[in-house]
Amino acid sequence: MTGLVARHFKIIEKIMIEFVNAKINIGLNITGERPDGYHDLETVFYPVGIESGLPHQPDPFDDILEVAYDKGPVSGCRFQFVGRKILCPPQKNLVVKAASMYLKNYNERYGDLGDYGMFEITLDKHLPDGAGLGGGSADAAFTLKILNEMLGKRFSKEELNHMALKLGADCPFFLVNRPCFAEGIGERLTPLELNLKGKILLIIKPDISVSTAEAFAGIKSHKPDFDLRYLPYLPIEEWKDRIFNDFETTVFAKHPELDAIKQRMYEMGAVYASMSGSGSSIYGIFEEKEVVFQEREKLESTYQGVWLFGL
Repeated sequence: MTGLVARHFKIIEKIMIEFVNAKINIGLNITGERPDGYHDLETVFYPVGIESGLPHQPDPFDDILEVAYDKGPVSGCRFQFVGRKILCPPQKNLVVKAASMYLKNYNERYGDLGDYGMFEITLDKHLPDGAGLGGGSADAAFTLKILNEMLGKRFSKEELNHMALKLGADCPFFLVNRPCFAEGIGERLTPLELNLKGKILLIIKPDISVSTAEAFAGIKSHKPDFDLRYLPYLPIEEWKDRIFNDFETTVFAKHPELDAIKQRMYEMGAVYASMSGSGSSIYGIFEEKEVVFQEREKLESTYQGVWLFGL
């Protein structure tokens, strides 16, 4: 870790390091409009990349989050960001927001940090931004979890969930970090017994950015034909014709390259392919890895980001 190297041999009181995974959306239905200007939706969140970086899945896909503290007379929080460039000012970064929120709540309930001293947070960024994979939200949720662990689990799961929701609609999912049916704006979660272990996941992120406002422009709410709560009981071979991401309608019209990537996944033998969230990454789920490995070099020469690992 760069953070550890930067401190050389400085003695610190405690360190926690977490590998922060992403998620994909399997199906995404816009089901209604809300008085607050948001939309109700239904989707399935599925965590991905949990084992990436291990010998059997060497692709670096997870973010690496390190939190350390030094006991001393000065308390507070310092941040360091390395790895993939983060395209936002530090004060708007979700790790900074999450840490600031947690420590503010801690101070209000228990007083100042006292002997804990200075927290040093290093984020080594690998997950792509603006990809519909929840990278920033995951960083924020893991920051809350680590701080809560280091400070003696002073807040309950429900209280952490309340903080996470203030940071983003899909942040609470990463506190659960298991397959879930999500509704509302994505914050109401019901765990699903959905297991894709043994399948191969290919994610492609071209050099395309899709804003949330752009994705929602022209979107129409509707009652879906298939209830995603029953996804575990639907054979994956039938997903292609029954499970859809509503954002593809608006986003593909403006960015046909994304549709072309999805179709290429099917040509390569994917059993299911989709855009994740509001884009702009496209993923494919494969039964066999050989054909994907054969095409990987061509894909990497064409697209900004290509990742391949097991589910």
